[in-house]
Amino acid sequence: MNQETQHHLHALELDKILEMLAQETASDAAAALAKELRPTGEFADVQHLLQETWDAYSLMAKFGSPSFGGLHDVTNPLRRAESGGVLNMAELLRVAGALRCLRAVCDWRSKSAGIRTVLDDRFDRIVTNKYLEEKIYGAIDSEEEMNDNASPALAAIRRKIRAASARAREKLDAMVRSPYYQKFLQDAIVTQRDGRYVVPVKAECRGEVPGLVHDSSGSGATVFIEPMAVVEANNEVRVLQNDEKNEIDRILQELSAEAGSFASSIITGCTIAAQLDLIFAKASLGYKMKATLPQVNDRGEIDLKRARHPLIDRNKVVPTDIRLGTDFDTLVITGPNTGGKTVTLKTIGLLTLMAECGLLLPVSEESRISVFRWVLADIGDEQSIEQSLSTFSAHMTNIIRILGQADGQSLVLLDELGAGTDPVEGAALATSILEQLRRQGARIAATTHYAELKAYALDTPGVQNGSCEFDVATLRPTYRLLIGVPGRSNAFAISRRLGMAEAVVVHAQSLVSTESTRFESVVGQLEESRRALEDEREEARRDLEEARKALADAQAKQEEIRRNAQKEMERAREQASMLVSRTRGQADALLNELEELKKQKNRQLTAEQKAKLNAGLRQMENTADPVSRNRRDSGYRLPRPLRAGDTVKLVDLDKQATVLEVDKDGKHALVQAGVIKTRAAVSNLQLVTNAEKRREERRRTRTVTKQFANAPAHAELDLRGQTADEALANVDLFLDNAVRSNLTQVTIIHGKGTGVLRKAVQEHLKRHSSVKAYRLGTYGEGESGVTIAELK
Repeated sequence: MNQETQHHLHALELDKILEMLAQETASDAAAALAKELRPTGEFADVQHLLQETWDAYSLMAKFGSPSFGGLHDVTNPLRRAESGGVLNMAELLRVAGALRCLRAVCDWRSKSAGIRTVLDDRFDRIVTNKYLEEKIYGAIDSEEEMNDNASPALAAIRRKIRAASARAREKLDAMVRSPYYQKFLQDAIVTQRDGRYVVPVKAECRGEVPGLVHDSSGSGATVFIEPMAVVEANNEVRVLQNDEKNEIDRILQELSAEAGSFASSIITGCTIAAQLDLIFAKASLGYKMKATLPQVNDRGEIDLKRARHPLIDRNKVVPTDIRLGTDFDTLVITGPNTGGKTVTLKTIGLLTLMAECGLLLPVSEESRISVFRWVLADIGDEQSIEQSLSTFSAHMTNIIRILGQADGQSLVLLDELGAGTDPVEGAALATSILEQLRRQGARIAATTHYAELKAYALDTPGVQNGSCEFDVATLRPTYRLLIGVPGRSNAFAISRRLGMAEAVVVHAQSLVSTESTRFESVVGQLEESRRALEDEREEARRDLEEARKALADAQAKQEEIRRNAQKEMERAREQASMLVSRTRGQADALLNELEELKKQKNRQLTAEQKAKLNAGLRQMENTADPVSRNRRDSGYRLPRPLRAGDTVKLVDLDKQATVLEVDKDGKHALVQAGVIKTRAAVSNLQLVTNAEKRREERRRTRTVTKQFANAPAHAELDLRGQTADEALANVDLFLDNAVRSNLTQVTIIHGKGTGVLRKAVQEHLKRHSSVKAYRLGTYGEGESGVTIAELK
């Protein structure tokens, strides 16, 4: 990239964005790639870069960001190893760290394998090598320490070193503890010099301790002597240490050779991982900027909605809408100083460059950005002391270069065009430059103070005025770009607000030409009309938003009511189904009991058996299916009067029976269901047709005994109003059913009353083989009116 292009990028502050991007990366290699990133002017390349970033953005939203920790640039060490060189422990650990990172990246991608993205080609080209990774980590503990288990030979050598060192220390420890030698020693300690064990001896007693002198203290009062008794042990340690070093070198050479054999695949994987790190850093920066994916075109059309300059504090920047290249190719922005004109220019240029680098943009959705081959900018104070050029001369030098380079695929941004010279000549020169750039086909955005350029924009098709809104009351810019409205200088209004004498301001106004005054007046009226329309539009927008919110709330409440109603219906159906099943089970149990009694030779029922049957019938009536009762009241009418021999259905029991006789009043009938004869209300009977009989016969697939075995049991039995005999018979039936249903605890309701029924029940429970324990109820359970029985 040439110096001129670099100048344009620097003027638009792309380097600051790239520095922010580098801070989002996890590896030095990716950070370097971020700082070297440059925009591309190829439409297909920009589309691909943005799609990569957007896919990474989407994957991060669902699965989090992959970890690139431990990714190092290991190209040079691996190429050296490939050529036969030996790597040190630190270099091998960096290779292992890179391999671990590659494996972690691939593992992360495997968790989201069901989602296809344009990044898959990069992920698929990464080759992991867990074997080499584990071998390096298994052999090397740190950059300076080889693991004992790196090889059997190294482990054996280190065991011998420890044994020889222990022998030498034992001899020296015995010497320093000896009363004879202690008087010759400066300190009763064992230390090392040059890797050999020595003792500190007083200088004047050096002849009393035979051995080799290895060192002396700075003062000369102490000499460090290796006693002759440990020379052999120290020599053995030194030999073993040399063997250890040779074995470590051999292991490093072996590991280096293996790393070198995989050099190309590891380097390729690390390169791709660094590229992925950069792409996910782009996505991460997009999250921090609250950015979106713009629509890209190559037609020079820019339509940015709620655009924010990314280098201005997000809490302070005011989003603005910017258009260029749609229905006009040149935008002339006017207005007072510090009004935000330059920020608008930089926003246009910087967001264009960011998109061409594959970065998401801090704009609202459905924004459009164009790809340009050249983004040319003349922004800021270009005064050059070196070249002895004035500000005007420096600006003209840059503009001359821009005129020589601009074409139909260029975006040109000019700040304070024509400033720094005579206003009349400057305005004429600025107009001529704009016309020349338009003839060359460029898209142009320029700022100026000249009223002549406002008139030029009003009179020239394809050129549009724009202004940055300024609040004269607070003397603060709002930074909103107003397209189609020329800016006012507001010099007189600002001077008044700052306290300048009214006479001075009035005299200044009188010196302005009538034509200029009239023009400013028209602009002022347009500004007032625009503000009024803006207020009305904002009020309409708020009303529409409130209406949409109210509609959404109403729809949400309606949906919630519908869901609640559906849940209640489901709950009612479940409860009704439970009651039906429970009642059917009780009826089946009674029928089974009657069938058993029928088989007995003695057809007469005992009082206990009658009581048991009566209790069962009463309990069945108490828990009858409420849905069936509702069906009785559902408007059903008999198609004809009942006759003896008709097959009917008892609605309460959902059982079929045969009519034996009908009362004279026609309101009751004697029916028989199995062996049971009962008098039922005609309103509780439904006439069964022949077709219904056949369906019922096909539906029956269970025997009475099987139905009883599957019947659900109550966890609660109500005995109130029964005699002791009836109650005890009912308790037996209740407990048998509970045991078959694997209930562990049941409740028997006997009421408080005189206590006779409670006493009889508890005496019976005491002797019952299925009862493990029983107790009276507590507060909230019914207290002394119930007994809680725990079953075995």
